[in-house]
Amino acid sequence: MEGIVRVVVVVLFGVLISGIRCQEDTDRTSAGVYMVTLKQAPSSFHNSSRAKKTTHPFRFPASTSGGANTLENPSFRNITTKHHRYGSRIARVHDSLLRRVLKGEKYLKLYSYHYLINGFAVLVTPQQAQKLSGRKEVANVIPDYSVRTATTHTPQFLGLPQGAWLQEGGYETAGEGVVIGLIDTGIDPTHVSFADGLSENNYPVPEHFTGVCEVTRDFPSGSCNRKLVGARHFAASAITRGIFNASQDYASPFDGDGHGTHTASIAAGNHGIPVVVAGHHFGNASGMAPRSHIAVYKALYKSFGGFAADVVAAIDQAAQDGVDVISLSITPNRRPPGIATFFNPIDMALLSAYKKGIFVVQAAGNTGPSPKSVSSFSPWIFTVGAAAHDRKYSNSILLGNNITIQGVGLAPGTDEDYTLVSATDALNDSETPTDEYVNECQDSSSLNQTIIQGNLLICSYSIKFVLGQSTINNAVQTARNLSAAGVVFSMDPFIIGFQLNPVPMSLPGIIIPSSNDSKILLQYYNSTLERDPVSRKIVKFGGVACIVGGVEANFSNSAPKIMYYSARGPDPEDNFLQDADILKPNLVAPGNSIWAAWSSGGTDSVEFLGEDFAMMSGTSMAAPHIAGLAALIKQKFPHFTPSAIGSALSTTASLRDKDGGPIMAQRAYANPDLNQSPATPFDMGSGFVNATAALDPGLILDLGYEDYMSFLCGINGSEAVVLNYTGTTCGPTTTVLTGVDLNLPSITLAALNQSRVVQRTVTNVGGMNESYSVGWNAPYGVSMKVTPAHFSIGGGEKQVLTVLLNSTMNSSVASFGRIGLFGDRSHVVNIHLSVVVKIAYNVSSN
Repeated sequence: MEGIVRVVVVVLFGVLISGIRCQEDTDRTSAGVYMVTLKQAPSSFHNSSRAKKTTHPFRFPASTSGGANTLENPSFRNITTKHHRYGSRIARVHDSLLRRVLKGEKYLKLYSYHYLINGFAVLVTPQQAQKLSGRKEVANVIPDYSVRTATTHTPQFLGLPQGAWLQEGGYETAGEGVVIGLIDTGIDPTHVSFADGLSENNYPVPEHFTGVCEVTRDFPSGSCNRKLVGARHFAASAITRGIFNASQDYASPFDGDGHGTHTASIAAGNHGIPVVVAGHHFGNASGMAPRSHIAVYKALYKSFGGFAADVVAAIDQAAQDGVDVISLSITPNRRPPGIATFFNPIDMALLSAYKKGIFVVQAAGNTGPSPKSVSSFSPWIFTVGAAAHDRKYSNSILLGNNITIQGVGLAPGTDEDYTLVSATDALNDSETPTDEYVNECQDSSSLNQTIIQGNLLICSYSIKFVLGQSTINNAVQTARNLSAAGVVFSMDPFIIGFQLNPVPMSLPGIIIPSSNDSKILLQYYNSTLERDPVSRKIVKFGGVACIVGGVEANFSNSAPKIMYYSARGPDPEDNFLQDADILKPNLVAPGNSIWAAWSSGGTDSVEFLGEDFAMMSGTSMAAPHIAGLAALIKQKFPHFTPSAIGSALSTTASLRDKDGGPIMAQRAYANPDLNQSPATPFDMGSGFVNATAALDPGLILDLGYEDYMSFLCGINGSEAVVLNYTGTTCGPTTTVLTGVDLNLPSITLAALNQSRVVQRTVTNVGGMNESYSVGWNAPYGVSMKVTPAHFSIGGGEKQVLTVLLNSTMNSSVASFGRIGLFGDRSHVVNIHLSVVVKIAYNVSSN
């Protein structure tokens, strides 16, 4: 074990982290990791063009760890040296500053950030951090903080084969030339979803991408290819804390969790990959942009999650490498402190990525359904919530008394009735079990095969399953060892409101997720037992049942539907939960019960251990759907800004389910389908993504980096923090904007005090002249007027819309409306309005 730890330290510290200065006996008892930013601009500010680069032939660097860890360029192309030279110079500046300020003291520099942020991460004591913050060169010193992780049918549900893919020339070219950077738990490079030889078509690595592939024992040479074009890992902050588990977490880009492999394949996994789990075929999988390229930046780990210092390093590297889209299925564990949630190292790094033209997608978080639970805050980040799509897997059990009970389980059914036998009634005669959880069927040794053979074994789904101490796989193996015809899991009555995903089983089986339904099952079972009147031993098992299989999918028209766990707006501007004038989430996408690739070393879901695919749920699954669709938009409109891509997605989103009714939102964790109501923009943003319409938006609402700087300067008391993070001075002559003033594809007012005039500027990207009619629905308690009511606009031209809002009542209950622009070439553009507090004129005083 000591040897493994030593190798990990050498690999990570010797190769990945440039310019480390380490005093060996650093006292870490009072030390912590701090992120330090300097006032001098980072390297990206010195070269605003990603197209013009000076290159030289790539040379493999000499390994600093006996060949255990190197970097390679998988396509043997040229890579840029300009930023590497500048980055090395900045790293030397960082080292010099630390030596001068902390002369003779112990410290450990973890990273030098130089592309998006000029700064570094360092392990120091609070007193040393105070010394650094007092230097005139230093802009900010912030303690590190933790972060956490928050598909066979969804392409069809989103209409890609006959819509968006068709517009891009079919799935064999959809997304080609676009690089999606995923900051997650890594990737399994051996998975067929990331192979590059499945098509005979030419598949070059994009010239603008200059990333490399880290090589380790877990991630050998050749792991990267023309599909997986780059891979690195970042774990310095975790290692300094002593929580890095080399046996679980892997000091390489390899995915020991499963989450990163899953999200990568959702965004850009290969098309037509058979999904076979537990011996059952569940269709063929495809990513949203199956010909896009993938670059992986591992900064999250199975055993502890991740830390901001590592995530910022990953973002900085992804931007320097030239990715076009960044997907983060991660959220902070707490709201950032300070005057506004926008001012935190991750969001500020992503603002710089935005400036470089990178579209940034982030999961909203899985903390719903309460208001203000969203964990992605800034307007330059495209925040995605989770919705259910129309495919469901459900099975049922038909009891001998003709009662049918619904359940879950990706398992076949039985072709006839079989006798029910509970594990607690099938103990060996000589056995006196000491395990009170013997009814969980985790061990076959104490159970009587003669009694169970050929029958349906009833097992209890207790709290130990929820905690991962017992597993479905073990119970299924027990049933198989005892030659049972199948297995039935009844829910322990002490588990209340727990939501179960379908679980694969290799033999007939069902999990009854309701404790009330489980009680019906057990009452029937007990009522059919025949016992000896003297000994009370069971002499006959009289209950029978038939399992109706859950391998075949069912399809529902009541989709999409906002899932209970999907985090909700309004967007909290600060820790006092003041509402921001920003709509969050921006959009919802499929996130529930998503089939996608699974790592061979994935342990995040024990029920899919050893499988090539897994079904997962969460906003983590929704975000890469949007990342892949953004790649399709970037492919068609290569000059679109990140805001233009976000606008195309937002203004074309669907507002109705498949039946034509309103999209519903689940409002409770327990019995969510019984607690739902029509979704509002605080549940679903602008709506459910419409992939085909987003590729032909007609009009877009655009804005640039300088607009966001004016917005940040407009936040009360922000001058110092804006200067610290960006180097921009908010002076008395600086134009300031509120969130309402930003040219976003939505209008959100935390408070409408009597009246307000809002403007939005639209640009025609349809290429042809088009005439539009303007309609609107005012939020309750608000009167409104939009001018002009009609306009004609040529290709590339702009049109200003003026919106006059008047409060007609005093209310603190949020209300919602919409502006619709209807073009004579069939374009429809929706701009959603959300007004929280409404303050009307005081009639008595007038």
